[in-house]
Amino acid sequence: PSIPRHTNRLINEKSPYLLQHAHNPVDWYPWGQEAFDKAKKENKLIFLSVGYSTCHWCHVMEKESFKNKEIGEIMNKNFVCIKVDREERPDVDKVYMTFVQATSGGGGWPMSVWLTPDLKPFVGGTYFPPEDGVHCVGFRTVLLRIAEQWKENKDALLENSQKILEALLHRSEIRLRGQESPPPSKGVMATCFQQLSNSYDEDYGGFSESPKFPTPVNLNFLFTYWALHQTTPEGARALQMALHTLKMMAHGGIHDHIGQGFHRYSTDQHWHVPHFEKMLYDQGQLAATYSRAFQISGDEFFASVAQDILLYVSRDLSDQAGGFYSAEDADSYTTTASGEKREGAFCVWAAEEIRALLPDPVEGATEGTTLGDVFMYHYGVKETGNVSPMQDPHQELKGKNVLIARCSTELTAAQFGLELGRLGALLGEGRRRLSAARVQRPQPHLDTKMLAAWNGLMISGFAQAGAILAKQEYVSRAAQAAAFLRRHLFDPTNGRLLRSCYRGKDNTVEQSAVPIQGFLEDYVFVIQALFDLYEASLEQGWLEWALQLQHMQDKLFWDPKGFAYFSSEAGDPSLLLRLKDDQDGAEPTANSVTVTNLLRAACYSGHTEWVEKAGQILTAFSERLQKIPITLPEMARATAVFHQTLKQVVICGDPQGADTKEMLRCVHSVFSPNKVLMLADGDSTGFLYRQLPFLVSLERKDRKATAYLCSNFACSLPVTSPQELRGMLCP
Repeated sequence: PSIPRHTNRLINEKSPYLLQHAHNPVDWYPWGQEAFDKAKKENKLIFLSVGYSTCHWCHVMEKESFKNKEIGEIMNKNFVCIKVDREERPDVDKVYMTFVQATSGGGGWPMSVWLTPDLKPFVGGTYFPPEDGVHCVGFRTVLLRIAEQWKENKDALLENSQKILEALLHRSEIRLRGQESPPPSKGVMATCFQQLSNSYDEDYGGFSESPKFPTPVNLNFLFTYWALHQTTPEGARALQMALHTLKMMAHGGIHDHIGQGFHRYSTDQHWHVPHFEKMLYDQGQLAATYSRAFQISGDEFFASVAQDILLYVSRDLSDQAGGFYSAEDADSYTTTASGEKREGAFCVWAAEEIRALLPDPVEGATEGTTLGDVFMYHYGVKETGNVSPMQDPHQELKGKNVLIARCSTELTAAQFGLELGRLGALLGEGRRRLSAARVQRPQPHLDTKMLAAWNGLMISGFAQAGAILAKQEYVSRAAQAAAFLRRHLFDPTNGRLLRSCYRGKDNTVEQSAVPIQGFLEDYVFVIQALFDLYEASLEQGWLEWALQLQHMQDKLFWDPKGFAYFSSEAGDPSLLLRLKDDQDGAEPTANSVTVTNLLRAACYSGHTEWVEKAGQILTAFSERLQKIPITLPEMARATAVFHQTLKQVVICGDPQGADTKEMLRCVHSVFSPNKVLMLADGDSTGFLYRQLPFLVSLERKDRKATAYLCSNFACSLPVTSPQELRGMLCP
């Protein structure tokens, strides 16, 4: 590589995204006091650019504008330029995204916002092309116009920015509005189900035309709705909608049939042509959701998809120290010699490549059939490529194929006169050969930043899959990652989580000079992970840590006046707003997940004030939950759990005993949205017995492993057979 012409302050950062911009001719600063002081001292506007390292349009804007010397000069002369990695600083991202969405009606990344020297936004947008076009103003023009306005109309700009801030404060406030109790779950659940049902795509699954995101929160809501309405037509439809969506996604191009795992979203209605980046938070949530689909339906297909996701994460997103990396990029070089990256280059195929890799004649099939013929038929490969030009505006995928299982294995087998088992083996062989060829291609960039929140989601994925599929290796991987968090993203001196750490040179784990403190979502997703890991492993140490973190979360983020939790803690003067997120999107919002966390925490500790807090969150979000619960499906789900009251499933037995293990397997095989599992091992000095003194009164019957179902500290009669226990868990 040639010696870079320019180097700016971002060279000293750890974030892969910031480092990607360290050699731009723009004089970038990271978010911090040095940049703020410069803006004030020189009375300059701030240009804030927010993105993340696997964001396709962020790469485009960098290539077109931030690498352009002339545009760089305009930026440096007129503005203090700040770059933020939204995954490192979701708090900064959310403040200014709230502004961009409120003023432009849209949002996304890269986000471009102009701020006054005291950090108040007054103009914002997303991607700008470098020069003026027929339909839009170019970035160069916008920069010059804003610089001119600052010279000519400074006072008006400042006054306007103050008004905008006041409006944002008013708009974004979520608090109690005189209503005393949480909304009734029946109405919230029925409305959410109806809204999802109305937006459901009957043919291809999912809940929009296009683009289509996996959105596991919708599917988890539907599973809970089904569990509470199993005998009704609505319950049956809820389950059908969820399972059909999961099947169509797994057959689609959004699922990487060769390299495993799921891409971020589909650009079309058919789950065919994706944006090719792969995000850790999707893999974690989808591993849990596919495991749950198997638990409910018994269909091995769903179990195999969960295992496929966990194979991808273990192989490609795992740090040797135990943590999980954030993402894999969509763009990569087409060949080792090419100088230009293309979206999807690592994942797509020309028909002739597949023919060359799979030339073998297939015995028993129609005369002259090759393995390539069978493979191409099953995965929808066309000689001229199978991507419609509508899905490929930059013609990066012309003549290429995104694999999609267009028809069932039965149809493909019938087409070539093959037995099903034989076809499965042939397709497996085809995938193996393509995989071996693909590994030779230039790899996409890996974002090796490790975030507490996303690691939490992934630990939950491994722990739940391990428990449901009875795979101890998954539970062990979850425990390894939790130990990593404890070692690298937790400060035992003050009991607080940190947001991020990084893969350094020689594969060591590094921390930035000033570590970023954990946000609400870090606490919430890690606490959820520790509860899931306890239920899968029954190691009480994870439970103890979860409850400590819950106390810390209450201290740092709870809003005692308006109820619910703020996304960030108080005391950062550079944050204009303390927000509460109100949308379950690609990831659930932290307040939604924390409702169930609080109910679980109360079950394990006996602290009833946590149940009260859960109710107060639902009360604060009551209006939204009753009118548009489709925006908060995870919180709507939690409303049902809150009103149903969690059931403590207590197994009294020796953890190593075969009878205990059989009872535990029974608990893990049943989907019950309102159960909390605990093992009473007879050690009355242990953590759980100290928390819950009533456990001492529960005994083993006839010296066998014995199960009790307890609610509000009153317990059922003891049962000692898995069949009886299953009957109690499946009302």
